[in-house]
Parts: sequence; structure tokens; C-alpha cells
Amino acid sequence: MTSTIIFLGFLFVVASMILKVIPEYERAIVFRLGRVLSTPKGPGLILLIPGIDRMIRVSTRTVTMNIDPQDIITRDNVSVKVNAVLYFRVTQPLRSVINVENYLYATSQLAQTHLRSVLGEHSFDELLRERDRINSKLETILDQNTDAWGIKVESVEIKDVDLPVDMQRAMAKEAEAERERRAKIIAAEGELQAAEKLREAADKMASNPAAIQLRYLQTLSNMSSEQSTTIVFPIPIDIFKNLAGK
Repeated sequence: MTSTIIFLGFLFVVASMILKVIPEYERAIVFRLGRVLSTPKGPGLILLIPGIDRMIRVSTRTVTMNIDPQDIITRDNVSVKVNAVLYFRVTQPLRSVINVENYLYATSQLAQTHLRSVLGEHSFDELLRERDRINSKLETILDQNTDAWGIKVESVEIKDVDLPVDMQRAMAKEAEAERERRAKIIAAEGELQAAEKLREAADKMASNPAAIQLRYLQTLSNMSSEQSTTIVFPIPIDIFKNLAGK
């Protein structure tokens, strides 16, 4: 009985060394006596020769990698700190093992380097307004450089742009000045429109003396309705003109 249990245990250990199950999202790179087999193995069940074969698992799922904040000086000499996120996946598992020692670390370092170089070619205003174009440019450059490693860069997104305190104050003052400028322009446009309407009303009333008299009586009515002991009677200017002429 004891020998049977030992034998079964031995078979189980040997089977676990020979038989490997590769999930759908992984591929296995098998080295036989130091030489890689022609194609990656999996998914499913694969056979290994103990002591001769060595297997390396490579995930083919999309990897989300945070790019650490980088100190960047823009083209117009503004110092900012920018971080981003990189999405990529392995499309050629054999290249990711043979052509680079650690594709995750290599991709991270490459992304940091190009993030500094590409953003340094743009001004601060472009960095804020044209993120989509900069993201697309970064994606193209990284994808070209990682193609030899069997990696496909799917997307690059700039996350945060941190400004120095003095720069934040300057931008706040600029925004406040812009709001004041717009408020003054709106007020001036309102005054202009009011003046134009008054001129139109004056022209119409000048062409019809009866309208002027009605307006005069309406003004007297409004003044008499107020609780005041003093009543001011406005005298038309035309009366003074006639007197001055005589």
C-alpha cells in the first residue's frame, strides 16, 4: 500500500514536470538544450522533456503601464512635470523573449525618454491644447521603436501636467484679466446698442411733434406719481431757441 502511494506520487511529480497547461491569454517559449523551438506553444496542453526543455511564459493581454512623472522644459522655457499612461501588448512572444532581456522594463524606459524629448519640442500652450496630437505622435514613435521587440503600442495618454506655484499664479492672473476684458467689451457693446436705439427713437420722435408732446406728458405723469413736494416741469428746448431768435 505504501509503495503504491509512493509510486503514484512519483507519477504525479513526473506528470507535473512533463505536462503544462497554457491559458488562452499566454504563450510558451520553449528552449530545448538552449535552442528555442520554431514557434511559441499554446494555448492548451504542452509536453516538456524534464532536464532538457525550459519554458518561459509570455502574456499576450494588454498591459497598462504608468509612466513616472518626468521633469520637462517646454520649448518656451516653462518647467512642468508630466506623467502619462501607456497601453501595449505583446504580438510576437518569440521576439519579446529573444530580442530584449526584459521587455516591460525596456518599454518603460523607452516611454520615459521619448516623453521628455517629444514634449520638449512643444510650447506650454500646445501641451495644454493639443494633447490628442501629441499623444498620437508619442504612440507612433513608441510603436516604431518597440516593433523589434514584438510589442504593439495601442495608446499613449498624457494624464497630469503639474505647474510650479508661480506659474499657476501667473495663469490665474491672466485668466482674471481675460474675464475683465470680456466684461468690459460686453458692457461697451451694450452701451453702443442702447445709444443706437435711443438715436432711432429720437429720430422718429423728431419727425412727429405729437410724439414729443405725448412723451412730455408721460414724463409729467411719472413725476407726479412720486411722493415728492417738489414738481419739476421740463421745458422743451425749442422754446428757448425761439426766444433766443427774437
